[in-house]
Amino acid sequence: MEFPASLRNFFSDLLGRSTPLSAAEPTLRPPRSQPKFDPFQRRNQEFIVIGLGRFGASVATTLVEHGRTVLAIDADKERVQHLSGVLPHVVQMDATNIDALRQIGVENFDTGLICIGVDFESNLLATVLLRQLGVKRIIAKARTRTQREILLKVGADEVILPEHEAGIRLGRRMSASHLVDYLEVSEDVGVVELIAPPSLWGHNLAEASLRQRYGLNVMAIRRGDDLIVSPSATFRVEENDLLVVLGRIEDAERLRQ
Repeated sequence: MEFPASLRNFFSDLLGRSTPLSAAEPTLRPPRSQPKFDPFQRRNQEFIVIGLGRFGASVATTLVEHGRTVLAIDADKERVQHLSGVLPHVVQMDATNIDALRQIGVENFDTGLICIGVDFESNLLATVLLRQLGVKRIIAKARTRTQREILLKVGADEVILPEHEAGIRLGRRMSASHLVDYLEVSEDVGVVELIAPPSLWGHNLAEASLRQRYGLNVMAIRRGDDLIVSPSATFRVEENDLLVVLGRIEDAERLRQ
C-alpha cells in the first residue's frame, strides 16, 4: 500500500527515505512535545478509542464498564450502530481527518487508543494526528514488529501486538504443560500461574523456599474457587493448587523439572 504524499514527507527522515513534496502539497509538522501523562491525576481519565473491531470494541466496553469516560470512533456505520446500545458515546467519522478530530476536541482527552487493525496507513496517520493535536498519551495497536517501531518513532507512547503476544503465551503454555497462564512484565520476567508440582505437595511455603531456590515470589494461590492472596510462610501446598508467582519465566518452567 502506497503512503499519501504528506506521510511520505513526514517519515522521510525517520525511515531513511527522501521523497520530497511539491510546494502545493500539505505537510505535517513534527510532533510537538506534550506534558507528561500523570496516571495519578485525581480526576476521571477520559479515553478516545479509534477503531471498533473486536479488539477496539472490547477495550472501549471494558473501560465503560469500569466507569471511565470513553468516546469511541469508527468509520463503519453499521459497526457504530451495533455498538450504540453498549457505548454511550460512539461516533461515525474518519479519524484520519484532522478537521473532524479538532471538531470533537481530541486535545481534551488524556489517552488515545488507536485500535485500527488491517489498515496500517490509517493507523499511522491517526497516531500522528492525535500527537499533533495534543493528546497526552497514545497507545497504538500493531500487527508486526516493524509496524511497532514505526509507530513508536512517530509519537506513540506504547504499542501493543496482541496477536504476537497471544501467540507467545500459547506457545509457552504448550511447551510447558504445567503453566496455566502468564503476564509478561519485561522481556524475561512475568507473573506466572502454574500447577503446583508434586515435589511441593504437603510442604508449606517456608519449606518450599521458592524464593531462595528459584527466585520466585508467591503472590497468590488458587485452590478451587478460592484465591488466597499473599499466603503466609506456613501455608501448606496441596495437590491441584495453582501457584501465582512473580519471577523469571524460565525459573517458573524449571520448577517442574
